[in-house]
Amino acid sequence: MSSHTVYRFKPYNLGRWIVWTLFALVLMVAPLLWTSSLSMTMLSQMGIGIIVCLSYNMLLGQGGMLSFGHAVYSGLGAFGAIHALNFASAGSLPIPVSLVPIVGGVSGLLVAALLGAVTTKKSGTTFAMITMGIGALVFSMSLMLPEFFGGEGGISSNRVIGEPVMGITFGPQIQVYYLIALYCFVSTALMFAFTQTPLGRMLNAVRDNPERVEFIGYDTQRVRYISFMVAGFFAGIAGGLVALNNEIVTAEVMSAERSGAYLLFTFIGGALFFFGPIIGAVLMVLAEVLLHEMTKAWLLYLGVGFLAMVMYAPGGFAALLMMNVRVAAFGMMRRLWAVYLALFGAGFTALVGISVMIEMVYHRKLNEALGPTMTYWRAEINTDSTGAWVGAGLLALVGIGLFEVARRRFVIRWSAVQDDIEAELRRRNAL
Repeated sequence: MSSHTVYRFKPYNLGRWIVWTLFALVLMVAPLLWTSSLSMTMLSQMGIGIIVCLSYNMLLGQGGMLSFGHAVYSGLGAFGAIHALNFASAGSLPIPVSLVPIVGGVSGLLVAALLGAVTTKKSGTTFAMITMGIGALVFSMSLMLPEFFGGEGGISSNRVIGEPVMGITFGPQIQVYYLIALYCFVSTALMFAFTQTPLGRMLNAVRDNPERVEFIGYDTQRVRYISFMVAGFFAGIAGGLVALNNEIVTAEVMSAERSGAYLLFTFIGGALFFFGPIIGAVLMVLAEVLLHEMTKAWLLYLGVGFLAMVMYAPGGFAALLMMNVRVAAFGMMRRLWAVYLALFGAGFTALVGISVMIEMVYHRKLNEALGPTMTYWRAEINTDSTGAWVGAGLLALVGIGLFEVARRRFVIRWSAVQDDIEAELRRRNAL
């Protein structure tokens, strides 16, 4: 044995194993707790959304690349997968259904390799504008090339092909969900592993200080380009899962609205944290399914919520969670319960008042033929009544006023808690 052998002890990261085990358990147990067809559909969409939002965050959060056309890669991955499924059904492509999403990933990778060579030559605002133009260009091609995109009707297929393997036909939605869950877990693990690689670290450096990265000899365009292709691969996998889940792919999967949704909810979830897009993907499905069913003004609520996040919590839900975890770790959360309750109570009061007025406006404009009476959370409200408008307005004003008072008290209390935490850290360092 060499006398220069050096042994280094690397502590076992037990916390990380616990987190990943819990993530796997949630994916396995979720369909056993929520068994309705709507719940199964939403869980499947959440699994797909987690993959595509994490792939988008590889650009936005880790690389600082604001893309307005990420749906191009998930959409073209979906079209590649649906064609592969049709070829497999016809017997001209020997591939099992479970590997069809890989075809979508390869399709997304190839498109990202082609388009990324152009888009990643620039950064910042120029990169964002180029991606927006490419997104509009590819979306317009869907009507110009009906042979590939299927025109307005899209391309449909049947995922139940071949002989069952161990009783699995992918006909029942539960079987499709577990396939999505498997891809979700593996893709999430691989994307997390990417953040720990030298390339992932260099991507963070390119985001934070590209001039210094160039100065020490690295090609920032190459770093962005390789990361862009990796993001395109995982976006394509999400698109392939969409093709399997829906058994039809239309041009809508490549629309600007899809790209905007990925950007919006990745930001709301928390782009600076790896798990932030997971939160964003769950919120995206809840908004597009449940909120869409509850009210016709769901996009208005979504926009107002986004503005509130930008103003009061620019780090997203993940930042809010981690800030409070830090407070709890020092045992000071009990000092914030009262102001939190006041904040949420006032916010809820203002939200009820504002939403009543919004729903009354929408009822008068869109449902006038149904009469002046509308139902709001099982309560009947007459939109012709002056009292209803005055009451809703007063409720909103009182809620907004109380929220501002509670917010100011919260800021004072939060600052005091942070000062005490810093003092405790200095005391521990002095020991």
